[in-house]
Amino acid sequence: MNIAERLALFSMLDYVAVGLLAVLWLGSTHLIEHSPKVRPSTSSLMAQYRREWMVQFVHRDPRIFDSQIIAQLRQGTAFFASGSMIAIGGALALLGNAERLRGVAEELTQTDAPLIVWEIKLFLMVLFAANAFLKFVWSHRLFGYCSVLMAAVPNDPGDPVALPRATKAGEINIIAARAYNRGLRSVYFGIASVAWLAGAPALILAGLFTAGVILRREFASQSREVLLAMTDSTKT
Repeated sequence: MNIAERLALFSMLDYVAVGLLAVLWLGSTHLIEHSPKVRPSTSSLMAQYRREWMVQFVHRDPRIFDSQIIAQLRQGTAFFASGSMIAIGGALALLGNAERLRGVAEELTQTDAPLIVWEIKLFLMVLFAANAFLKFVWSHRLFGYCSVLMAAVPNDPGDPVALPRATKAGEINIIAARAYNRGLRSVYFGIASVAWLAGAPALILAGLFTAGVILRREFASQSREVLLAMTDSTKT
């Protein structure tokens, strides 16, 4: 079976559903990371606190508390990286036994499609899981870079290199958190992609629901209101 024949196995609604899922995934990431100043996202607000953290870090003595926070952040990324590897392994194992998957999916959709259709649908989940794994691994490494930069900050707050090095650590911390959040969004949309096994309409609904949940947490959550209130109180 050539590529054209494989593409013909999917309907136009399938292509619309997959395209919409990609747009929602990439679009939500762009909106969150480049949110307007008049309505910053939760991630943008947290980036400001990460910078402030490094300013306070320079004057904190001892700095054990800061090292513990970095250790916890690295543990979180390591946990999700391990979970992504397990998901990839499970999906690849299922690809090797896709006949069983086809039986379950056909009961849900009441359709009789070739085995390659279910394998391609499952492969979409693998792509999201692989992307999440790479993001979590990179985030874990960046948090390691951040810890090294923090260790290079002199104990004397008056040292001329203390604040610049702490500032660099803060920016690396922000980049690490950005990679971590991208990994989480890959996990969210990877879970949504499972709905494709039930058909294109289910994938569209799952994608819209997932994007709605993510954007609500970033732009309309209670935690965001708390961060905004704390920010406003520091300005007054």
